[in-house]
Amino acid sequence: MSLISVGSMAFDAIETPFGKVDKIVGGANVYIAYAASYFTQPVQLVSVVGYDFEQSEMDELKSRGVQLEGVEIVKDEKSFFWSGKYHLDMNSRDTLVTDLNVLANFKPVVPESYQGAEFLMLGNLAPAVQLSVIKQLTTRPKLIVLDTMNFWMDIALEDLKIVLKEVDVLMVNDSEARQLSGDYSLVKAAKKILAMGPKFLVIKKGEHGALLFHENHVFSAPALPLEEVFDPTGAGDTFAGGFIGYLAKTQDISFNNMKRAIIVGSSLASFCVEKFGPNRLKEISKQDIDERISQFVNLANFDIELV
Repeated sequence: MSLISVGSMAFDAIETPFGKVDKIVGGANVYIAYAASYFTQPVQLVSVVGYDFEQSEMDELKSRGVQLEGVEIVKDEKSFFWSGKYHLDMNSRDTLVTDLNVLANFKPVVPESYQGAEFLMLGNLAPAVQLSVIKQLTTRPKLIVLDTMNFWMDIALEDLKIVLKEVDVLMVNDSEARQLSGDYSLVKAAKKILAMGPKFLVIKKGEHGALLFHENHVFSAPALPLEEVFDPTGAGDTFAGGFIGYLAKTQDISFNNMKRAIIVGSSLASFCVEKFGPNRLKEISKQDIDERISQFVNLANFDIELV
């Protein structure tokens, strides 16, 4: 049930209407690892960090069944750093600083000990980098999930189209789906994107839930109404980690089970936004997760008498 996750490990500086933090651990791989580790272990990370990435953060990840053999440590450079400020509606933000640092020349290497993993999560990186990881695997995983963003659609669209032919699931938000397809209707957009290669498409809609598309099937998942969203940073990566972690646990990659995985991912993401960075993910229990999943189920569960 091993899961490889490829992505950034970083530091963030975040300002929201509810507070500010000048330096906190972040990066897609960190959020994915914490979320997935609640369902499957080991979670095998492939990433790069600088000399400034604290050993205590590494140790905490290890304590969750996360393997770090594939994490390169560059001793004379700093880790990737991002700084952003969220607007009052929390749906939009301004990027203030992006220092690639070690990520600028990142060439991921999959350790021999990771070979044979059944699940692969490709976090938001350059499509050519994502493809290089797939090519390194001696056995194709049971499921490959890819996350991407509009930046790569702007500067590396042809590379993205190549890697889309190699993956099973694509995760994007609604604006990215529209950009990639050239269609405003998400149903039409989904048909065009599925024709590019992925068997499944997940469109994240933030506070409005998520959509899952496969062939002629569609599933709409609700979003949990939250009284306060403290920090949305990493929510999408947490969603991805919960999603693929649940699939790895159940070993079932059917459309029906992906519906459940979307609810699991949404539940984990709803915890993530309650505190800065991954702090809330570090403290929740399995019981907390089960109760939150039940809340999601009850959102859309009803009886009706047909007349």
